[in-house]
Amino acid sequence: MTPKTKILVVDDEERIRRLLRMYLEKENYAVEDAENGEIALSLALKNEYDLIVLDLMMPGMDGIEVCEEIRKQKATPIIMLTAKGEEANRVQGFEAGTDDYIVKPFSPREVVLRVKALLRRSSSTKFLQTETKTKELYSFPHLTIDDEAHKVTVNDQLINLTPKEYELLLYFAQAPDKVFARETLLKEVWNYEFFGDLRTVDTHVKRLREKLSQVEPHASEMIKTVWGVGYKFEVDES
Repeated sequence: MTPKTKILVVDDEERIRRLLRMYLEKENYAVEDAENGEIALSLALKNEYDLIVLDLMMPGMDGIEVCEEIRKQKATPIIMLTAKGEEANRVQGFEAGTDDYIVKPFSPREVVLRVKALLRRSSSTKFLQTETKTKELYSFPHLTIDDEAHKVTVNDQLINLTPKEYELLLYFAQAPDKVFARETLLKEVWNYEFFGDLRTVDTHVKRLREKLSQVEPHASEMIKTVWGVGYKFEVDES
């Protein structure tokens, strides 16, 4: 029997936790919940979840702090819930390593759809194994992307990327030397507009470069900044 997909729901409001649990369990997900950031962080580091739905505004340790601590050790997909729609909150969440966000008040069905979409993109998703996928291998000096296995290696060392970091790197690698504006990357990689949150792209590029550079600086240097425009993926064949 295939184990159920495990989701952690974190919110200081019991009503929201109960509502999300009900809708997610209807989709046959195994759901656990936490009422504050401290409990959430302990559970997230101790257990292996396929996805975390995390409230931003909580007393004590807030969602940003929890996300930052999780990202030091794990690439678990995270959807941030926030009662604030301002640009600063969204950017702060993405800088902390969030993969997606939903603004309260929200439709539970929207949360379910976002959860499914993020799980499909996640390397840890159980049902990815049953999907029919075209074998795609992108090989460059020092860097290899195996899209069938959803893995990135640098000098044969596995790199731990979040789903959004992986998608962004793959998008670059599929079109070497093409210059992408930040607006284009937001639309194509994030799939919907973020009302000018262009720093979201910059933050993810920075995180990607840092992770690649830890193993091989030349791998990170392939992601070039095109000043005043955006980025491109430049391959040095020499």
